[in-house]
Amino acid sequence: MRVAMLSPIAWSTPPKKYGPWEYIVSLLTENLIKKGINVTLFATGDSSTSGKLHSVYPRPYEEDKEMNVKVYESLHISEVFERADEFDIIHNHFDFLPLTYSGLVDTPVVTTIHGFSSRSILPVYKKYNKKTFYVSISDSHRCPELDYVGTVLHGIEVESFPFNEKPQDYILFLSRLDRFKGIKDAIEIAKKSGMKLRIAGFIPDMQYFDKEVKHLIDNEQIIYEGHVDPEFKRELLSNAYALIHPVHFDEPFGLGIVEAFACGTPVIAYNRGSMPELIHNGENGFVVNDINEAVDALKKISFVSRKRCREIAMKHYSANRMAEEYINIYKTILEKRKTEEKRPWGYYKVLSDDPGFKVKTITVMPGEKISLQRHFHRSEHWFVVEGKGIVDEDKQSFKVEDGDSVDIPMNAVHRIMNTGDENLTFVEIAKGDQIEEEDIERLEDEYGRV
Repeated sequence: MRVAMLSPIAWSTPPKKYGPWEYIVSLLTENLIKKGINVTLFATGDSSTSGKLHSVYPRPYEEDKEMNVKVYESLHISEVFERADEFDIIHNHFDFLPLTYSGLVDTPVVTTIHGFSSRSILPVYKKYNKKTFYVSISDSHRCPELDYVGTVLHGIEVESFPFNEKPQDYILFLSRLDRFKGIKDAIEIAKKSGMKLRIAGFIPDMQYFDKEVKHLIDNEQIIYEGHVDPEFKRELLSNAYALIHPVHFDEPFGLGIVEAFACGTPVIAYNRGSMPELIHNGENGFVVNDINEAVDALKKISFVSRKRCREIAMKHYSANRMAEEYINIYKTILEKRKTEEKRPWGYYKVLSDDPGFKVKTITVMPGEKISLQRHFHRSEHWFVVEGKGIVDEDKQSFKVEDGDSVDIPMNAVHRIMNTGDENLTFVEIAKGDQIEEEDIERLEDEYGRV
């Protein structure tokens, strides 16, 4: 299996410090390679992989402010799709923009939706909903307007995180230092509980930090450790009494949370997004609703088994498990595509192929039409399941829409055209002694196939 892995280029893959999407791409890539998958990683030039690395720019744009981001994002994405025929699967981790290239290639595209920055990007996801494949990273993050081929929870290299049964007397905030991640709430929780708080993370908005947070850091009870590297992050996590995660939005997943579990460190988080999926009260931490409940939960943390936290990480959040689940999704997609055939006007999918009859779903794209044709060895019955169009049959034309049926006798000259703004899909039952492509006589065709 040949996989093109499309990583973002904000940071290197894996990132030197911050870069959660790039971090997951790297873990997935390396674990797929261990399982014999042929992976080409499309990432920044300073990225590293045991597979093949392909890049169009040497550095990430967050580290090179001279870089024209739109130019190199476009070049980066186009590079993958211009080489699409070399791969069985394109795995997109670059958000919505690569979807706009997907209709230009035959290689199936699967997109891991790491997050929706806002509802304003949904039109792109909705347009390609039936044409590509989406994976969610938690059940809570599924958009009801989209279809998904599966949910795959993120995984980490659990063994690389040191387990510690005897923590120190501080709580930890490990995340971006912004209003959405709840840094001010974490500080308030520490002050009300009387515990020392160590803070580590990337500052995305220095103006917010200087105005709202900096004056709260006294370097005695409230300590900012900086934007730490992976080694120091592991040390902070393993020695922490608890990880505090008072997130103020519906977070799709929490990498720092499962990393804490790997160290044996329980987590206290607000009841938002995926937090109830990851945290089970009393077993690996507590889900709370506000600052006061978080302070109360800290009083019960000593009753949470740090050994059990580690066991949960190993069982549910390993990178090996993540890779296995993605391989199963790749296989599902490739098996599904075996039954589909693309045509200039749309595509069809064979549902049943038996001696004497064949059942297909046929999808005609907006504004497109099949060739004017006839069959000499079979008749057909069409049932429209969505969309609207016009059917030409011999010398008559009539409109069809959802729920209508059409019978096409043997030798009848016929075609169908999509007159709507959405896909026109119908079920075709063909019956006769010759039901293959050879029985089609094209009389007129928009695509030069007469």
